[in-house]
Amino acid sequence: MAKLQPSLDSVDRRILSELADNPELTNKALAARLGLAESTCAYRLRALRDNGVIAGRRLDLDVRSLGYPLQAVIKVRLGSHSKEHVEKLYDDLATTPGVIQAFHVAGADDFHLHVAVEDAEALRDFVLQHVTVHRVVRQTETQLVFELREGPGVLPRETT
Repeated sequence: MAKLQPSLDSVDRRILSELADNPELTNKALAARLGLAESTCAYRLRALRDNGVIAGRRLDLDVRSLGYPLQAVIKVRLGSHSKEHVEKLYDDLATTPGVIQAFHVAGADDFHLHVAVEDAEALRDFVLQHVTVHRVVRQTETQLVFELREGPGVLPRETT
C-alpha cells in the first residue's frame, strides 16, 4: 500500500527552503527568519519529521580532507535477477565502507555505486574485493569523477 504524502503548505515549504540553505539554524533563528512564533515553528518541524518529509540528519564530509581524494561511479550489471540475490547484493554494497551512495537503477546497469577511495590501486581493490566477489555480478564499469556539484534540489528558492 502506498504511503500517503503529507500536504505541505507555504509555511512548510518556507521552513524546508530555509533549512535546505542552512541546516544548522536553531528553531529560534528559523522562527525569527520566517516571522513565526517559536512554538509554531517547533510544532511544524516536529510534524515534518513525524510525517517523513524531513527524513534524517546528515553530516556532509569533505572526503578529500579525510584522505579519499579519488571518487568514482562503478556501474554493476548482474547475471541473474532473483529478488533474494538482488536484495542481498544491494544490502552488501550499500554497507561497504567507501560507498557514498548506492543506487539500484533501471536500464542496462543494475546498480551504480558512488565511491571515494585513496588512489587508483584502492579503487581497483574495491571493485575486486567488494563487487566482483559476488557470484551474481556479471560485469562492472568504472568511471572516474572529475568534479561533483550539488544541484539545487526540488525546493524552489526564495528570491530576496
